[in-house]
Amino acid sequence: MTSAHWAALFAGLLLATNLLSQAIAFWRFRKSFARSALLDQLPPVTIVRPVRGIEAFSRETAISGLELDYPRYSTIFCVADADDPIIPLIEELARVYGADRVRLIVGDVAVSANPKLNNCVRGWEAAETEWVILADSNVLMPKDYIQRMLAAWRADTGLVCSTPAGSRPQSFGAEVECAFLNPFQARWQYVGEALGLGFAQGKSMLWNKPFLDANGGIAALGAEIAEDAAATKLVRGAGRHVHLVGQPFEQPLGPRRLADAVQRQFRWARLRRVTFLPFFALEILAAPILPAVLAGFAMPALGLPIWLGPVLALAIWYAGDIALSLGVGWFVNWRTPLALLVRDIAFPGVWAYAFVGGEVSWRGNAMKIRTDGDSALNDALPVVSTQVARDGG
Repeated sequence: MTSAHWAALFAGLLLATNLLSQAIAFWRFRKSFARSALLDQLPPVTIVRPVRGIEAFSRETAISGLELDYPRYSTIFCVADADDPIIPLIEELARVYGADRVRLIVGDVAVSANPKLNNCVRGWEAAETEWVILADSNVLMPKDYIQRMLAAWRADTGLVCSTPAGSRPQSFGAEVECAFLNPFQARWQYVGEALGLGFAQGKSMLWNKPFLDANGGIAALGAEIAEDAAATKLVRGAGRHVHLVGQPFEQPLGPRRLADAVQRQFRWARLRRVTFLPFFALEILAAPILPAVLAGFAMPALGLPIWLGPVLALAIWYAGDIALSLGVGWFVNWRTPLALLVRDIAFPGVWAYAFVGGEVSWRGNAMKIRTDGDSALNDALPVVSTQVARDGG
């Protein structure tokens, strides 16, 4: 075989693997779950939600978690700063829904370099139920939110979580973020779980409080700069598994600048790089750049123009992404192919940057994430690194 034939073969294998992953994800998303033993019990549940600032859908997402069709639950909102503009909204909701349903805790505890985790500590400690959900402020909770979390708990489960499903984009930048969140990140995370390699995602995390407390408590999630990476390693270390809900919960995006969407990808890629390097190194194979290049190289040997190879490769790739999105109800519009293309133009740079770059943006702050124990937030706050977190710094 010539080099062109080998290129065509490898391009075909990569395209076939991608189509297979899309089929697995579609099956996993459409799979109906039987009622679990935990769901049958309907145990009391506490939802701990760290909040900061006013976001586009702050009121809607907060209210969605207070109107759930579940008999016994309460919500603790955690705010780090007493001057945060979100506090009046939470106080208003406490008056409307009652103190037995809504509680506000102000002030964080510095157990890690992760500000969101620090903001959850007092809420976790205040929770009196055996089952606790840590949920980001921008998660839009459906009426059966808790039931869907409980339904995914099995005898071998250490954690149930959900990836975010990007929805309601109000700009092209937000549509590109949907392209990253949905047919790329959520798809591969669910494929991993279907293959027995479940990874945690910090958007919604259902914990058995006695289990986590027996394994170091919430502070143990500061062993890595990303609490979901620490959660994955903690659960696996305990001989248990991370399971995902049947379908991801929505994260309404609203307007997003394209630069901000890509910057978030830089940060998340860098976090994955320093916490799960072997898996992150393979992520470049989950993008269509390699099969597109190989297909282009093979075309002249087949008597076809070079440009036809990348066009065919991308058309096959994007047809699968769009079919998956339509099949499970994710956002799709006429610009989706362009959003997918922008995603895949940006991703190789994002992936490469994760190996050489240390500085990312976190909520508008310049944050340096390194593996050498010399990282800092805004060059003024305490050290931020995986090594320092492990050593308790």
